[in-house]
Amino acid sequence: MSAALNNPVSFESDLFERHRQHRTERTALPLRSDEDVVALRKHVRERAVAIALSLVDQTKLVTAASELARNTLKYGGGGMVYLDALTDGFRKGVGLIFVDDGPGIPDLDTALRDGYTTGGGLGLGLGGSKRLVDDFDIDSRAGEGTAVAVVKWKR
Repeated sequence: MSAALNNPVSFESDLFERHRQHRTERTALPLRSDEDVVALRKHVRERAVAIALSLVDQTKLVTAASELARNTLKYGGGGMVYLDALTDGFRKGVGLIFVDDGPGIPDLDTALRDGYTTGGGLGLGLGGSKRLVDDFDIDSRAGEGTAVAVVKWKR
């Protein structure tokens, strides 16, 4: 494994250990280019199919992953995503943690509001991603970075 995968970002967050007791596998993937976003979409789809998520839930998860990966690139300058296989004994899930060393998000409440954008888009990224998954957590600190954790559980 390359050094970039071992220590790609320095931003520390409690979100890295979220769902630790349910995690059965973790894969770390870099987010440095559009090609990395395409690769992530493929990995997420494969993991979603492996736990038999419905086609609708697969699409929701891949869409959220794509949006959050693009945000990591555009606003965070790139980073990492951790793709987790989860099980709580009764159900299976897919977890993703996106992390970057970017400038952080100064006002999370505003950033989560539909229509808010600093990049000229529609302003549906964070709020839209939150609606597409079952669990959504964000940790952002000005000047340090941002971590976003999402989970989609099999119903």
